[in-house]
Order: sequence, then C-alpha cells, then structure tokens
Amino acid sequence: MTASFTGAFRAMAYNNAWANHRLLTACSGLDEAAFYAERVSFFPSLWATLNHILVVDWFYVDALEGGALGYAAFEDETPYRTVADLHAAQRAVDDRLIAVCDALTPETLNEEVRVIRGERTQVERRDRLLMHLFEHQIHHRGQAHAMLSGTSVKPPQLDEFFSAGEAPLRAAEFADLGWTEEKVWGS
Repeated sequence: MTASFTGAFRAMAYNNAWANHRLLTACSGLDEAAFYAERVSFFPSLWATLNHILVVDWFYVDALEGGALGYAAFEDETPYRTVADLHAAQRAVDDRLIAVCDALTPETLNEEVRVIRGERTQVERRDRLLMHLFEHQIHHRGQAHAMLSGTSVKPPQLDEFFSAGEAPLRAAEFADLGWTEEKVWGS
C-alpha cells in the first residue's frame, strides 16, 4: 500500500470522530424518555445503539493499539446512561483511533493485528481491521440517524465531511473538538 492510503485512513478517523460528535451533539437535545425509547433497529434504542458503537470501538481500538482487552470490552454492553457521559467516552476512543491512524505508515498498514476473541486470537491485517471498524461505525450511525429522525430532534448531516457550504458550522465544531483544518489535513 502506498502513503496515500495512510492519509485516507487518517481522514476517515477524523471524519468518524466528527460524525460521532455531530450525532451525539444532536442526541443531547433529546429528553431521557426519547433517548431510551424503543425503536425499530438492530438495537432497540438510541441509547443501546450508541453504546454498542462505543463498546465495539473499545474492542477494536485496543487491538489496534496492541492491547489484550478482548471480550472484556463487552462485559457491560451499555456502560453509559447519559448522552453527556457517552459523548465524552466516545470522544476519548475517537481520539485514540485518530492517534492510531496518525501513526500509520505504508509498512504498518500490512502488519498483523491480534484481536483477542475469548479463547482464540484472530489475526488480521491492520488495513482490513480499520476498514471493518469504519464500516461498523457507519452502519450503526446510520441506524441511529434513522432512529433520531423519529424524534423531535433533526438528524445532523453526516455524509459531507468538508462541504464548502458548511464552513461556519465546521469551524465551530472543529473548535469544540480542538481541531483546525491544518491539523486534520496537514500542511
């Protein structure tokens, strides 16, 4: 793989964090009943779906960092009761994923990552594991986005990473995240 792939994974990590930030910020406008309300999806509520995204991130980001957390990540599949606490935890793991992607080189993309799955260890190439993780995020964020559209809160735009028309909003969100255009895209 060439260096352009490392840049693509890095951009995907930032986009992932930004989309999570947008979605969780929107969810902060829900009352508790709407956040926990049963809805049609793979997981039965926004609360359960957003916690699932977080827990799976813990599982895979730990493996990408060389850890051995394994299935212990799933001991509590809904560890956070409030949007605020969930948002803070998601932000922390998103920052870890960005750091993993910031450290990528063409050589490390092909390295093997060990994913502890109970009694067995899965060995996967780093690039393939990253693709799986990003797809998982997109898949379940889409479900949460659809569930949110059944509430009084307007779902945020998630599929236009750096739209020119959203420059003022992007600047405010980047400030919330402690980012600049230069930090995200480099010089």
